[in-house]
Amino acid sequence: MDKTSVRPIDLDPNFEPVTNPSNNRSFENVLAARMGRRTLMKGSVGAGLASLMGLSLAGCGSDSSSGSAGTPQAQPTLGFRAVPTSSANQIVVPEGYSSTTFVPWGTPISGSYPAYLADGSNTGEDQEQQVGDNHDGMHFFPIDLKQGGNSSTEGLLVMNHEYINPQWLHPDGPTGADLTPVVRPSAEVRKEVAAHGVSVIHIRQQASGSWEVVFGSPFNRRITGQTEMDIRGPVRGSDKVKTRFSPDGTRTRGTLNNCSMGATPWGTYLAAEENWAGYFVNTDSPQPPEHARYGVQDDNGRYYWETADGGEDEYVRFNASQMGATALDDYRNEPNTFGYMVEIDPFTPEVKPQKRTALGRFGHEGVIFAPVTEGEPVVCYSGDDSRFEYIYKFVSDQPYYAATAGGYLLNQGTLYVAVFNDNGSGQWKALKVGEPGLEAWTTQADILLNTRAAADALGATPMDRPEWGAINPKSGEVYFTLTNNSRRAADEVNAANPLGPNPNGHIIRWTEAGNDYAATTFEWDIFVFAGEAGTETVVDGDAVVSLTEDNLFNSPDGLWFDASGRLWIQTDGSDAAPYQNNMMLAADPDTREIKRFLVGPVGCEVTGVTSTPDQKTMFVNIQHPDAFWPDASVERPRCATVIVTKDDGGVIGS
Repeated sequence: MDKTSVRPIDLDPNFEPVTNPSNNRSFENVLAARMGRRTLMKGSVGAGLASLMGLSLAGCGSDSSSGSAGTPQAQPTLGFRAVPTSSANQIVVPEGYSSTTFVPWGTPISGSYPAYLADGSNTGEDQEQQVGDNHDGMHFFPIDLKQGGNSSTEGLLVMNHEYINPQWLHPDGPTGADLTPVVRPSAEVRKEVAAHGVSVIHIRQQASGSWEVVFGSPFNRRITGQTEMDIRGPVRGSDKVKTRFSPDGTRTRGTLNNCSMGATPWGTYLAAEENWAGYFVNTDSPQPPEHARYGVQDDNGRYYWETADGGEDEYVRFNASQMGATALDDYRNEPNTFGYMVEIDPFTPEVKPQKRTALGRFGHEGVIFAPVTEGEPVVCYSGDDSRFEYIYKFVSDQPYYAATAGGYLLNQGTLYVAVFNDNGSGQWKALKVGEPGLEAWTTQADILLNTRAAADALGATPMDRPEWGAINPKSGEVYFTLTNNSRRAADEVNAANPLGPNPNGHIIRWTEAGNDYAATTFEWDIFVFAGEAGTETVVDGDAVVSLTEDNLFNSPDGLWFDASGRLWIQTDGSDAAPYQNNMMLAADPDTREIKRFLVGPVGCEVTGVTSTPDQKTMFVNIQHPDAFWPDASVERPRCATVIVTKDDGGVIGS
């Protein structure tokens, strides 16, 4: 390749090529339906679209939670004063709250505990023993969880590391990407692979109230882009996951681009593999559908790992071109071992991570589990975070029993994809062999390997980047962020994604029929449209949300309900005026009151949130800060976790 064809190392955290060739749910279909949209954004765009389509402003009834699962309880209290927007390179929290940074990238947690070196000179071996880069989804597991406890002073903080910032990871940035042909030093590649993945960190609160890492704990460990993993579920043993490393198709190495996560009812952690496809290159023409539909590169991988100068097998595998006589002689199938939810048992370090293929193969943002009931199936939801992709639901074949529950429940079941109808109803369509429209695939493994294409065939509704999900612990409603979609044209809208383009995003929610999470139909509405002050969300002709300076926001991404029923919304969007730095807000799902709670430092994404069971310590992750944060004296920004507490020792948000 000549030098002009070399793509610079991709530093875009939102690198999500549009790979959906389907024409599902076009504007013409919406227009022909001429049915009432549940919720509208008031303003020139929303009003113009409503006029064009002749739509009513019919909502799903009142904005109360009547008819939802669960026993009505007092609504959550947003007892803090909203913070203003900020462009300062610091964390902003409400009056009466305090914040401190914790376990930044490079914190030693295992092995020989190599100290972080501020000049970027830590080796790949060091990084394998240190907290990874670009913190994302996380969960706090009480240390006594397996014994039925709920400690709020000691536990395992497990977090994802989505991607890397090579310009800061190495002393002088990455080398080799400006060569023709590109050649990357193996030592740098090792460090980059190690900075991806998951950290399991044993932490404990001190008498002073501060938190510290429990050094020497057997629970502390790193799972990286090189860690050996098992393939489980219907795809295990398929010819299309057999490689030189695993001729029987039962193993693979590493997990990559881990964005959000999910905590299982049995106390394990699922890490999502989101934009994994860009790490691989396949120069074959045409590429197999298992590559092309997901965006595997046709020139070079995102970080050029396949060009490592040592020719090591663990890096050659990122070249998925046909280079050998058979699939057992090369890594043409390596990308097919990515795109899954990866189960990690934080309390059992000796157990290898498990890739749960029955939950589908796509750009998993995360997974959210519905409340479990003895003798009923396990149900979970996941969004495919890319423009015009889909929302999925998995229902296990086997029932849940607390005494015996485990990851095996995720190996067999039915994967569904969502269709959002224009009248506020919806259906879950099964991705199963024998279903009408899926005749092109003869095995369940093939359907799962081609989850996106199978969903295309079933006419699933293309969404505006479905990201994090959350379930209201009081009403049972399911919420999902639709972060944005600048590429949706005005003639590509649908009722659930009514803006074209949609630069600011919105949040959608639904209730399953009969309050049964395993149901195949549901009722949906739009909870809120993001935007500038004055943006209104209109239901039945009434503005149920009118954004102000206290709660304007754009690009909702992270989403989480605390135990009291507060909905926490994190953003990953424009940091230009009027929004300024990305932020976290809290919402009352019943009244739709929204207040800004936290603003991050310059250039960051606010992502990942969890708390101790008593809700008195909150952990929030700050990803890819642009300026020198958290230590302005060190000219190398570091992602980090922020610990937020209330000065009076009370519940966060109350």
